Amino acid sequence: MPEVDEDGQIRLQKLLAQSGVASRRKCEELMLAGSVEVDGEIVTRLGTKVDPRTAVIRVDGKRLPPISPHVYLVLNKPRGVVSTMSDPQGRPTLSDFVADRPERLFHVGRLDTDTTGLLLLTNDGEFAHRMAHPSYEVDKTYVAEVDGEVFPQVLKRLRAGVTLEDGPVQVSKVRVVETGRGAAQGRSIVELVIHEGRNRIVRRLLAEVGHPVRRLTRTRFGPVRLDRLPTGELRELTSEELGTLLDAARM
Repeated sequence: MPEVDEDGQIRLQKLLAQSGVASRRKCEELMLAGSVEVDGEIVTRLGTKVDPRTAVIRVDGKRLPPISPHVYLVLNKPRGVVSTMSDPQGRPTLSDFVADRPERLFHVGRLDTDTTGLLLLTNDGEFAHRMAHPSYEVDKTYVAEVDGEVFPQVLKRLRAGVTLEDGPVQVSKVRVVETGRGAAQGRSIVELVIHEGRNRIVRRLLAEVGHPVRRLTRTRFGPVRLDRLPTGELRELTSEELGTLLDAARM
């Protein structure tokens, strides 16, 4: 937490520098150039004070997350791990990967036990709730290895929307990554983007169009990418990733 005055405020250029935007001098230059916005207003007066916990600050249009006691983590969930913090059956859970952390963490949505990949963890309950809610329309990208060759008419059907027993599913994007010789024989690899997080939604969706899933990985959640994060490893969200998600959650 940066040093604040008795009113809980801090000079804006000092906060920007402490948040890693740039040096104090460069932050002053950014302010004078009109590149810094606080609560929707461009601020050019050096010495302007803000509350680091509540001010909505943007630098060149990019959101700078507020100073808070919350943590926001990315886990590359391994296969066979249950997306809960405890399990009465004694299966591996998310708590196995955060046992050394002092915070009480929540998972943002969940992944099937057999699904691997990107899962967000946080101690910010409101953020977790909003990120898991379909009304905020955060894109989630999955890569699936499926049975059979996926033909263009299947992609067209997916893009048009598919109705399952619990309602319609809208697919934002879908493409075939590999098929035939590029993938295992008789299988295809498909990448698709959806907003929703209903139970086993991707598996049910692809089974509905005739291509049961063999393996499934979530590779992206909004601006957050799995990239080369090793299986079972954690990292903190970057300032830019968190700023984009806070905007998406309207927080």
